[in-house]
Amino acid sequence: MIRKLIVALLIWFSFLLQTTVFKGLSFAGIVPNLLIIVIASFGFMRGEEAGIWIGFFSGLLCDVFFGEVIGFYALIYMCIGFVNGKFNRIFYPEDIKLPIALITISDLSYGMICYILLFLLRGKFDFLFYFKNIIFPETVYTILITCLYYPMILFINERLEKREKRSSKKFGLVR
Repeated sequence: MIRKLIVALLIWFSFLLQTTVFKGLSFAGIVPNLLIIVIASFGFMRGEEAGIWIGFFSGLLCDVFFGEVIGFYALIYMCIGFVNGKFNRIFYPEDIKLPIALITISDLSYGMICYILLFLLRGKFDFLFYFKNIIFPETVYTILITCLYYPMILFINERLEKREKRSSKKFGLVR
C-alpha cells in the first residue's frame, strides 16, 4: 500500500514538474518528458506489470489534462512501460547505461508514435522538421534530466524494497 501511494505521489510530482517548472525552463518550447523517465525506470526496475500500471496512470493523467481522446497517452505509456519491463531480468541498479539507453529509446519511440498518430495521419508529412525541432531536442533534454532524476527514482525504489523485505520478515513471510 505504501509503495502504491509513493509511486502515485511520484507520478503526480513528475507531472507537476513537467507541466509547470520545466515549462519555464523550456528551450524553444521543448520540455523533458519526466513521465517517460518514471515509467521506464519502474518498468525495468519492477517488471512488466508495474510498467503497465504506472504507464496507464501517467498516461491517463496526461489524457485528462491535455488529450483530445481519453486513453491515447495511456495506451502509449502502457506500451512503453511494458516494453521496459521486459528488461527487468538484466537490470542492475549500479549500471546507468541500460536506464539511459532504454529511456532514450522510449522517448524517441514516444515522439515517433505521436508524430505518426497526431500529424502524419492528418497529412502533415514534414517528418524531418518534426524530428529535428521536437523529437530529437526533447530526447536530448530528457536524457540530461535523466542523469539527475533517475538516481532519485532508484533511491526511492531501493528504500521501498528494503521496507518491504523488513515487513515480510517481520510477519514471517520470508526466511
